[in-house]
Amino acid sequence: MITNALSGTNVHEVSDGIYRINTPVILEGGPGGFSFNQYLVLDDEPLLFHTGPRKMFELVREAVASVMPPERLRHVAFSHVEGDECGSLGEWLAAAPHAAPLCGTIAAMVSVSDATDRHVLALEDGQVRSLGSHSVRWLATPHLPHGWDCGVLMEEATGTLLCSDLFTQPGARLPALTEGDILGPSEAFRRSMDYYAHAPGTGAMLERLATLAPRTLACMHGSAWRGDGAALLRALAASLRG
Repeated sequence: MITNALSGTNVHEVSDGIYRINTPVILEGGPGGFSFNQYLVLDDEPLLFHTGPRKMFELVREAVASVMPPERLRHVAFSHVEGDECGSLGEWLAAAPHAAPLCGTIAAMVSVSDATDRHVLALEDGQVRSLGSHSVRWLATPHLPHGWDCGVLMEEATGTLLCSDLFTQPGARLPALTEGDILGPSEAFRRSMDYYAHAPGTGAMLERLATLAPRTLACMHGSAWRGDGAALLRALAASLRG
């Protein structure tokens, strides 16, 4: 469903109760066609993963409003502190008076607790938060793919891994959900402008994610993906080793 004809912002349900909000863009001087995704988990305590950049706030708010009243939002979650992850955090907290930031303990300590007066829900590695029929588990992934504060959320009811910058794919007009190859395009993109930290623990962290056997990968840039997530995460680890 297109929610803004001018920008092309659109919403699609990619897993049960999980909606991908997508805005296609052209980045001048960058990779050309690109996209920014946020994921809305609709439940008793609705959660938005990624806010999008501050200048996209109205587009994302409009898209959320096509699914539920934005003021119902309870959790504004993100992997790490970066513009496309939490650039409009302040705007979302103003729009949703009962919402709180949800992130890992490192992000809360070094940035988020200072950025807002709202209580921050800082999750320890492995900690689970129930949203109602869905629940999310925080998995700390320091320096995967880049910042010390990085982490991902595993939505356990649907087997959806909210995987942030992992499997970033270029392109502005990609399908909302695919079962095709995303490793090839994402690795070609990574090699062209490598943004991974290549930390010593990267392989072990990817293997830990693989053992969760996700069925859907909710990527922040490009299509969400459905299939054998364990195999794909292990293929990424092998590519990084190479």
